[in-house]
Amino acid sequence: MPSWKHHVFVCTNQRPAGHPKGSCGEKGSPALLSALKEAVDAHDLHDTVKVTGSGCLGPCARGITMVVYPEGTWYGGVTLEDVPELVQTHLVEGRPVARLVLE
Repeated sequence: MPSWKHHVFVCTNQRPAGHPKGSCGEKGSPALLSALKEAVDAHDLHDTVKVTGSGCLGPCARGITMVVYPEGTWYGGVTLEDVPELVQTHLVEGRPVARLVLE
């Protein structure tokens, strides 16, 4: 079993159109998941970082949600534009991106 330094879960849940809670899938999380995987590969982190799509993580109303383990850092409102900063700051340098952390 590989020993990853970080395991990132990105919500890709898709609710029916018009659902009052919304969903990360309708907010573009499949594209974000792909971009995150590409960025991890571009930084040659594929042996230490695992990126996985997940079902609903809960805080859907706060935008695309992801969580990084083992730290248990939860992010909300994540966009494609945030991917380079998340990879460099959290996955390379080991510091959470404070402006995206869910409290």
